[in-house]
Amino acid sequence: MRAVLRALLSPRRIAQFTSVGVIGAISETLVVAALTAWGTADPLLAKAVGAEISISLMFVFNDRVTFATEGASGLRHTLYRWGRSHLVRSGGISVAFIVLWVLTTQTTVSLVVAGANLWPTVANLIGIGVGLSVNYVAESVFTWQVHR
Repeated sequence: MRAVLRALLSPRRIAQFTSVGVIGAISETLVVAALTAWGTADPLLAKAVGAEISISLMFVFNDRVTFATEGASGLRHTLYRWGRSHLVRSGGISVAFIVLWVLTTQTTVSLVVAGANLWPTVANLIGIGVGLSVNYVAESVFTWQVHR
């Protein structure tokens, strides 16, 4: 248990994971904004498209930088971690989807800028922020198994 906590509380790893998360959040937000700003796509559909792009992009960065010393090398092992990362991130994504759903369907908030409603984009960023800690712990423990 100590090894897990020590690995999870590594300031360097937290900073790297958060930095990669920012890259993922930016890519997902751009997709959500592009697909929803002018009412062309449902926020949840836009979130699904943006999340897939973001998850794959973040996996590559985390696998090459944040957790570069963890796990076996080779295509088979990398693909296994990619699949496990998708499975593990489903928890954080679920949290982010729920937050987005609540903020866009259970509230009457609107944020119109230059004729575009940016509220779904802002709500998505809030959901990403809430899901970040779930993803960090789950990815660290289950995908890259930092405690080994």
